[in-house]
Amino acid sequence: MRIGRMVEYISNHLDENPDLKTLAEAAGVSPYHFHRIAKAFLGETIGNFIVRKRVETAARLLRYTDLPVCQIAYGVGYEEPASLTKAFKLFFGITPNEFRNDKKEITMKQLNINPDLELKERIEIREPKNGICYGLKGDYHTCDYEKAWKTLNEFATAEKIDMGQVEYLTIYYDDPDVTESDKQRADVCMVPNKECVPTGELRLKQIPGGRYAIYLYKGTYQKLGMVYDTIYGKYIPEGGYQLDARPMFERYLNDPEETRPEDLLTEIYVPIV
Repeated sequence: MRIGRMVEYISNHLDENPDLKTLAEAAGVSPYHFHRIAKAFLGETIGNFIVRKRVETAARLLRYTDLPVCQIAYGVGYEEPASLTKAFKLFFGITPNEFRNDKKEITMKQLNINPDLELKERIEIREPKNGICYGLKGDYHTCDYEKAWKTLNEFATAEKIDMGQVEYLTIYYDDPDVTESDKQRADVCMVPNKECVPTGELRLKQIPGGRYAIYLYKGTYQKLGMVYDTIYGKYIPEGGYQLDARPMFERYLNDPEETRPEDLLTEIYVPIV
């Protein structure tokens, strides 16, 4: 859906203040109908969505980096740190500094770090790639991933895509420890080795390029929550990496239908500066 392009545009331009015409063009609808269509798709007004994305991005940076609050505020589109503080308190009931410092706050959610977890790490600059994607909205634990992969595989079969040359990815736009479950968004994607025109519920999307810290995990998908906590709570701080606002994603290296859960290989791409 073209509204998804508008969502992506906002997420990639939080430090800007796009006008109605720009957002309507990104969504592919007329400015006259834009607000009604956007609200129906998002479940909230466009203004509330923009503020929420800014505040939640700030929360993620507060949680996983040592960046000063003022730098975070400017990076997510606020001209003054006080404006971020005001918006942050409306959403979370506490200030950014309280969020960062009080680990007992429910909004902070204690990390489940496994100090014995060993992950292979590498740093890579990845080129942007075009993917065919199926959008999901809702709790990451209950989204219909099976339908998404089925839709993508049926498209690949119809297009006679060489499945051996395809990258399989899931892009996550929200931190489930910060964003309410009904607002969480993800894209299940495949990156084919030839140009394709998506149909139906599928859409074409550019997978962001740039610098990533990449972690190879071997094991069941059910333990990925602990893996993420360990990456963000141990590997990222110990590596001295500074997180970037681009979304992170997973890349799947083997087929879960043909592989034992304990032998599944997943690469986790964490965007860094």
